[in-house]
Amino acid sequence: MMAGATSATAAAGAFAAGAKARGSAAAAAAAACPRVVAAGGRRRSGVVRCDAGVEAQAQAAAKAASIAALEQFKISADRYMKERSSIAVIGLSVHTAPVEMREKLAVAEELWPLAISELTSLNHIEEAAVLSTCNRMEIYVVALSWNRGIREVVDWMSKKSGIPASELREHLFMLRDSDATRHLFEVSSGLDSLVLGEGQILAQVKQVVRNGQNSGGLGKNIDRMFKDAITAGKRVRCETNISAGAVSVSSAAVELALMKLPKSECLSARMLLIGAGKMGKLVVKHLIAKGCKKVVVVNRSVERVDAIREEMKDIEIVYRPLTEMYEAAADADVVFTSTASEALLFTKEHAEALPPISLAMGGVRLFVDISVPRNVGACVSDVDHARVYNVDDLKEVVEANKEDRLRKAMEAQTIITQELKRFEAWRDSLETVPTIKKLRSYADRIRASELEKCLQKIGEDNLNKKMRRSIEELSTGIVNKLLHGPLQHLRCDGSDSRTLDETLENMHALNRMFSLDTEKAVLEQKIKAKVEKTQS
Repeated sequence: MMAGATSATAAAGAFAAGAKARGSAAAAAAAACPRVVAAGGRRRSGVVRCDAGVEAQAQAAAKAASIAALEQFKISADRYMKERSSIAVIGLSVHTAPVEMREKLAVAEELWPLAISELTSLNHIEEAAVLSTCNRMEIYVVALSWNRGIREVVDWMSKKSGIPASELREHLFMLRDSDATRHLFEVSSGLDSLVLGEGQILAQVKQVVRNGQNSGGLGKNIDRMFKDAITAGKRVRCETNISAGAVSVSSAAVELALMKLPKSECLSARMLLIGAGKMGKLVVKHLIAKGCKKVVVVNRSVERVDAIREEMKDIEIVYRPLTEMYEAAADADVVFTSTASEALLFTKEHAEALPPISLAMGGVRLFVDISVPRNVGACVSDVDHARVYNVDDLKEVVEANKEDRLRKAMEAQTIITQELKRFEAWRDSLETVPTIKKLRSYADRIRASELEKCLQKIGEDNLNKKMRRSIEELSTGIVNKLLHGPLQHLRCDGSDSRTLDETLENMHALNRMFSLDTEKAVLEQKIKAKVEKTQS
């Protein structure tokens, strides 16, 4: 216990020293150049550009502190022998955080590889993936240390969003190992969606894998977990029919708009859609299903609108360019927004400038915003003749048919449990690989040593090439035959839990018999890789 405490103290001291060194480096930079520009070094009145050499020194000091901290972590590795690398998910969703917070953490799909690169550069994170949608922002990681890894990810999220970590933690959920994996499988199956059983989330999980394959960002564990989640999602939808009668976010948005319009006039309402992406296309599809005959679509380019028009013949689609957005809004009773814009498209001032709506339509213009980050400011509802609804307001719609889908969700859990067992068995089977390599290396070292002694006794002058090769082949053959049995009992594909349990027992026995100390060696190798990455 004392040794463990000493190691823990040493590790904590090293990380504290790292933070202190980084702070000292920043202080040194400030002292050398007290009037440093904050935003990219641009000149302002009385402000000068910081000397590049001082900045480089600060960066070098920070890097040295990180390396020192990792090296100390390596020294105290015994403390972490009881916990293997953990799979964890840290995130927030429509169930835990309001849209105002989710939009600050949203990561555009094209930035996923960059986010993964930043996360895996953290000291205790080996692998990472980002799942960012309108309803959730979740980070999946494999962490060398659960507590340290979680802290680093939360700090990264805080830095990215500008939300203090203490405030962020009030809305975050954190799950570990089998709980984290089950959560992803439930997400992929549509069980954690605002709309139970909705299908779009499965496509988004697939996109995480495709994105990772293109960028080379996903590690072995995360890649396999997401692929198994896709399998689980497909099985749930196929075997339980949970998607039957379920609505997507886009269809719920259409339902909500029609609910808020006078029943006698809802089909004659003037519909405007801003954004012709995937979500926007689904809005048009559901407008057709409800009997609407015309929709105006505002988009940056006409090509996507033409593609929707070509596919959907049962509705008149009128294209207007982005420059005519406010003119189009002035002629609309309902405005659906679904764009990736980081800035608000409609504010209170914009809404006030729009003409009033006819009393036959209720006298109120409806803005249904299904974008995250939001396209329409909440302040628009302060205008007498305008109302704003965002993705958090769709709960009113999705209560319909919920009881039937909950019964199907119970069936889905059986499938998810089966897929979870398969994934965990596969991950457990990976534990034997380091033991196989270590045992083979151990035997090869003994063979090489004894072979060298034998050749010295015989003498180089008494051996020709053929004789030497025959002796080497003899030694290799003996080792291979002796290892064949033990190695066979260490190989398992994880498909049979009984065989897997026996395999893991054999692994632990061999580790004890030959003092292979595999777990510590694997951890030290991972830390060494982290140090080398930081140095580079």
